[in-house]
Amino acid sequence: MTIKPVSLSFFQKPTLELAQSLLGMLLVKETELGIASGWIVETEAYVGPGDRAAHSFGGRRTPRTEVMFGPPGYAYTYVMHTHCLFNVVSGEPGCPEAVLIRAVEPAEGEALMLERRGPLKKIHHLTSGPGKLTKALGIGIGDYGLPLDKPPLYIAEGRPVSSVSAGPRIGIDNSGEARDYPWRFWETGNPFVSRKG
Repeated sequence: MTIKPVSLSFFQKPTLELAQSLLGMLLVKETELGIASGWIVETEAYVGPGDRAAHSFGGRRTPRTEVMFGPPGYAYTYVMHTHCLFNVVSGEPGCPEAVLIRAVEPAEGEALMLERRGPLKKIHHLTSGPGKLTKALGIGIGDYGLPLDKPPLYIAEGRPVSSVSAGPRIGIDNSGEARDYPWRFWETGNPFVSRKG
């Protein structure tokens, strides 16, 4: 399989559009142990200062959110409840927005992913959640701020997605009206999606 990273221009689109465009793309992480990759099957959009669920709500600028204030196409990683989560920075510079990658379908390096994740009852649990996929692929807080158009962490050309579903985001119950925005997108029927419906 020839892996061709996208150019940074791929990320220069409105965040809600980017969140859907990322479906089917290949997320790749290269480490000393080898390459692990997965087809993106679920995303969530976080649309900046006006979005109560976004880390940058109200224009909040902290060392953690700083990368979101820059250009699109860079990695925004952070730790939540001991899990590292991976986001793609989106929006124009100065407009801090991001797309959370919620789930991938393993493409390459499945044995390495299983080694990192430990024994599983079902293979579908390997990368079916934002904390699971980062552990499986070897994505960590040290990847913060990396450009996503070249190794070691990048988005590559993908495969077509026949049908996309949309619904409310997950785990943001304390964010007022924003909890109901249909800004979670997933490949319809894919078994690696973190939650159906």
